[in-house]
Amino acid sequence: MRPYRLLFDHVLTRVDAERAHRLAFAALRAAAPLSRRVGASARLRPPESARLHVMGLDFPGPLGLAAGFDKNAEGIDALAALGFSFVEVGTVTGEPQPGNPRPRLFRLPADRAVVNRMGFNNDGAEVVARRLASRSARRRHDRSTGSGRGVVVGVNIGRTKAVADGDAVADYTRSTRLLAPYADYLVVNVSSPNTPGLRDLQAGERLRPLLHAVRRAADVAVPGRRVPLLVKIAPDLADKDVLEVADLVLELGLEGVVATNTTITRDGLRSTPAQVDRAGAGGLSGAPLRARSLEVLRLLRGRLGPEPTVIAVGGISTAEDARERLAAGATLLQAYTAFVFEGALWPARLQRELTGRAT
Repeated sequence: MRPYRLLFDHVLTRVDAERAHRLAFAALRAAAPLSRRVGASARLRPPESARLHVMGLDFPGPLGLAAGFDKNAEGIDALAALGFSFVEVGTVTGEPQPGNPRPRLFRLPADRAVVNRMGFNNDGAEVVARRLASRSARRRHDRSTGSGRGVVVGVNIGRTKAVADGDAVADYTRSTRLLAPYADYLVVNVSSPNTPGLRDLQAGERLRPLLHAVRRAADVAVPGRRVPLLVKIAPDLADKDVLEVADLVLELGLEGVVATNTTITRDGLRSTPAQVDRAGAGGLSGAPLRARSLEVLRLLRGRLGPEPTVIAVGGISTAEDARERLAAGATLLQAYTAFVFEGALWPARLQRELTGRAT
């Protein structure tokens, strides 16, 4: 068993999950300069042969970090230094909000799973946009001095909880106008189970005007550059609804789909009923999501054809999992829960295994 796994199972699981996340993320950010030097010398980044050109963007490799870890765009480059080829920040809402009451993040170690009901806690689109603008300015300076190294940055946007259903489109478009200039790609999140009514926006008659408005807002906010736009869907959609989303992506000419978000189901868990009850309501992520996320991926690829991007996320923890998603039609991969359970060395290790390099 790897040392981090022992540390996680016997020490970190005794610490409140959200507090452990904050402490670990702060440590990663503090260690970023060292991580970059170690990463460069150890060649943690994938080789040139692993590079992908997707949605008009150059990805160093196929594996990225899913939204939810870096909600406020505070540690993009620190996370990239660990081996992630792209980082999706957020979910960011039009207005700042504290999220749901604590405790709201729980681990199920027996299932290698996490339950969260965070509720889109974030600093809001205006603050995150300023943070991204500041980072962009630093990156331009780094590139001018020859020290810059790129990482693709996605921005995931969601609905402010206090916003009424009738104002949801305006809320999303406000976030789009603020954030699109600093995003390599945008993701419209309509699939978190932790904002009341959000998943109702996945219905075609509501999703169409929302995506159309966000597309238009992004084009106005960034004239001369088309910001790729994707939609993130839930694994709990019925198959026919997954296909309806795929049809809408084709109809509107969107760049693709992120599949999938967390699930509200609790079927087939190894954790005891008491442990599941203690975790309570919220979205379940990690290994139990693997089978359904793979099914949704296959449905999407079969309907979309070969061109639109599908970012596969949900239950990816091993190179075998990753290869299975790529073989099923995934263009890119994302992870979150495996990173939590496997530690800071995991993303680079998985990238190496995917490219056949020695570990």
